[in-house]
Amino acid sequence: MDIHGDQISYIKSLVRERHDVILELETYAKEYEIPIMELDGIETLLQFLRVQQPAKILEIGTAIGYSAIRMLNDLPQTKVISIERDEERAKLALDNVRKASFQSRFHLVEGDALDVSGDVENKGPFDVLFIDAAKGQYERFFTLYEPMVSVGGLIFSDNVLFKGMVSSTATPESRGLRALVKKIRAYNEKLMNDQRFQSVLLPVGDGLMVSKKIEVDNE
Repeated sequence: MDIHGDQISYIKSLVRERHDVILELETYAKEYEIPIMELDGIETLLQFLRVQQPAKILEIGTAIGYSAIRMLNDLPQTKVISIERDEERAKLALDNVRKASFQSRFHLVEGDALDVSGDVENKGPFDVLFIDAAKGQYERFFTLYEPMVSVGGLIFSDNVLFKGMVSSTATPESRGLRALVKKIRAYNEKLMNDQRFQSVLLPVGDGLMVSKKIEVDNE
């Protein structure tokens, strides 16, 4: 008996019906194997945001615009600034945002997040930072963009359990996966031990780290 799997299926069955555009994106992502947040993960993130009611969110990793559209749909007063390096996905995300009629509250920054921080900084400060891009670069993304988050703001890091490999005692077969898992573990431990943040790692979706910024680094 897969108790955990049954619990996740049950939780997903209780989620309210979603907008047609959102359902279309979920179907598209599944068909073309484009990674988007799992349903229990995105619903958890959205609940935090519904409570916080942020004015401005910075998202690293737009993909096809799924998470941005979910946030814009549930937070009618919120603006989302999102970074995407893949030109094809960026174009698709813009098309999807227009289809959902959220273009007035969405701004896309095209380019590698490691290179465009100067372009993003003048659009802050941000109430929320959502990191959902190249997993091996999480620490660098955090270092670049965390200073743009206001004290009291939230930082979400998705995929921090990475398909169960991060918490598993088994060693990944490939060298690349071993290196990636090592980086994610180091990232998780750093955030959990950083006294400037109050962090919790939630076993929802592919692992969601939620960190509240409680003070500024004065070093």
